[in-house]
Parts: sequence; C-alpha cells; structure tokens
Amino acid sequence: MSAALATLVAQARACTLCAAHLPLGPRPVFRVSATAKLLIIGQAPGTRVHASGIPWNDASGERLRGWMGIGPGIFYDESRIAIMPMGFCYPGTLPNGGDAPPRPECAPAWHGKFLALMPQLQLTLLVGAYAQKRYLGSGGMAANVRAQTAYPRFLALPHPSWRTGFWEAKNLWFGTEILPRLRARVAQLI
Repeated sequence: MSAALATLVAQARACTLCAAHLPLGPRPVFRVSATAKLLIIGQAPGTRVHASGIPWNDASGERLRGWMGIGPGIFYDESRIAIMPMGFCYPGTLPNGGDAPPRPECAPAWHGKFLALMPQLQLTLLVGAYAQKRYLGSGGMAANVRAQTAYPRFLALPHPSWRTGFWEAKNLWFGTEILPRLRARVAQLI
C-alpha cells in the first residue's frame, strides 16, 4: 500500500464527520487497495457488519458472492477487490425497521480521494439505488441494471437483500442475462 493510500485509510478509519447522527457511533467499514481491479460500492454497513468490521459479512454478502460466482477467499482479497460503501458507518434504522439511508456526508468526503489512489480499477459494481444514483444518475433500478453496455466501467446491481427476491421474480432477465455477464466479468478481472 502506498504511503498516500495508507494515510488516507488511517484518516477515514478515524472519521467522525457524522458521529452525532450514528446510533452505534462511528466504525468505518471499507477495504481498498492500489492493485484492486474490481470495486464494490454498496449502501452502508448493517448491524452485523458494524459489529464485525467485515464488509458484506451477512446474508446479503452471501447472496452477492453467489451472484458474482466467487467465495469469501477471493471476495475478501483486497489486492483484487476493493469495497467502499456509500456510507462507511452503520446509519441506524427507519421507523419501519429497515436500515436508514447512508449518511449523505460520507461519499462526497471520501470516494473521490480513494478513487484517485486506486489506478488499477477496471469495473465498479454499483450495488443498490444509492450507489447507482450517485454514479449513474436517476435512471431507476431496472433500467440501470439492464443498461449494462451503456456504462463500460460500471455494472449496476440491485441490493442483494431478501427483499430483492420479489424484484427478481418480476425481472427474470436478471438471472438469465445479467448474472452470467457479471460472473464472466468478475472471472476475467480476478
């Protein structure tokens, strides 16, 4: 890891930018590397990830790894795959029980700085609506996921939570068209 990237990692791990809004306090969860060719940008850590400090260490992570066609050994090899959510810390819950959106301060504060120090990136998986809105604009989930060839450096995916099962049932093309393309691109890069 370069000195500049190591310094930035230390600064981000010590971040308290939105501490007053975080019910469990700051615990930035991300993995970056100057050699990674694949970047995963998701939403924000849930409570299990907050507790462990390991990104995608939950049922959604298992489903995402299944979609990608890789196991934990490759997924967590940060020399190959970087993981940088829209919000680095657990944002709390909504009144309906779902996770709150990622804090709006995080991505603007950190993403550009990290991206500038990861020159080997060839593909970014935009997992969920928050990442897609920031990097692709507001095209809608199905349109973003379907428009894979329009964004050569990005591949949009729905969030792999259990709720996505309903979305997948309405959009069967996701399993037949998008997942094989995703697995091929991941295999090519790693």
